[in-house]
Amino acid sequence: MAPVVQALEMAPGVESVVCVTGQHRQMLDQVLRLFAITPDYDLSVMSPGQSLNTVVSRMIGALDPVIEAAAPDKILVHGDTSTALAAAIAAFHRRIPVGHVEAGLRTYDLAQPFPEEMNRRVVDITSELMFAPTAQSRANLEREALQGRILVTGNTVIDALNQVAARLDGDRALRMELDLALPMISPVSRMILVTGHRRENFGGGFDQICSALTRLAQRDDVEIIFPVHLNPNVREPVLKKLGHFKNVHLIEPQDYLPFVRLMQRAHLILTDSGGVQEEAPALGKPVLVMRDVTERPEAVAAGTAMLVGANSTSIVANVNRLLDDEAAHAAFGRRRNPYGDGRAAERIAGALQGRAVQEFVDSADAEPAAAERLIA
Repeated sequence: MAPVVQALEMAPGVESVVCVTGQHRQMLDQVLRLFAITPDYDLSVMSPGQSLNTVVSRMIGALDPVIEAAAPDKILVHGDTSTALAAAIAAFHRRIPVGHVEAGLRTYDLAQPFPEEMNRRVVDITSELMFAPTAQSRANLEREALQGRILVTGNTVIDALNQVAARLDGDRALRMELDLALPMISPVSRMILVTGHRRENFGGGFDQICSALTRLAQRDDVEIIFPVHLNPNVREPVLKKLGHFKNVHLIEPQDYLPFVRLMQRAHLILTDSGGVQEEAPALGKPVLVMRDVTERPEAVAAGTAMLVGANSTSIVANVNRLLDDEAAHAAFGRRRNPYGDGRAAERIAGALQGRAVQEFVDSADAEPAAAERLIA
């Protein structure tokens, strides 16, 4: 959402108010600093050991007086988090139009990802404006015959990534500073970057992932870098099973800037994250998705991502293929981004001002250009 906040700050005649709930506090604070955003409201509703029901109910209760005080004409929410769900419900109950940034992503399996698939569908149902990142997302929304209006914008995550990647590309000293902070990464070995945190992989899934990384660590030509999520369902099995390999480096979760630098340095990426599935193709990095289904199928269709599941045999076979077959790696990692051109926030801000906006069109789509659509 940071690029949207920036775009609205520059939009004439628009006053934007930023409210954060405090969900994912560590990630939130560093992103706010990186993009120089100061929230007008910080609700800090999170506490250890809360259930999903407790989190959502506390968020709705905390958001309601903020909405009453700010009296907004529209409320924007992003993605599929519990925060987005709570804000959309609170806005709907106040009869305030909701704009959903990143609308229309679907697996059509409520258990994967959980609870995000349900969250996103509920937000879309409440939304007057649905900012779909891709044509596929638009098609999903059109099939569901929802009442809101749809605009294909690209994904704002690409706007943010482009900003940060350009900063890194233009600042050699900054790149060196970030690289020196992780001196264990060999400059001659190929780096496999791993992230994992999905609930559906807790237990048996992470056992399979750890088993795969144990087998891959037998190779002497790779370094495995794994920023380990703070959730004990991830942390405990990963530290126990992978902590003794010299070429497996279990590091703390990274802020966004150093994480983008890690993606730039990676030979390939293993992840169960949604956002990384979009960012890796934009950086020309092959990404193997450790999930059975994805709400982001566009990179799979484009050939820059592959679903390998949380399955040790599949993970090892596909990683080894990309390590041992240069042609396969080159084809898999060709730089093509079906998720945006870096102008999503500009389109969203324009639509909120009632201007005609040229929709995002993936370069591989048959249509050479999109028609202008007016959303007022």
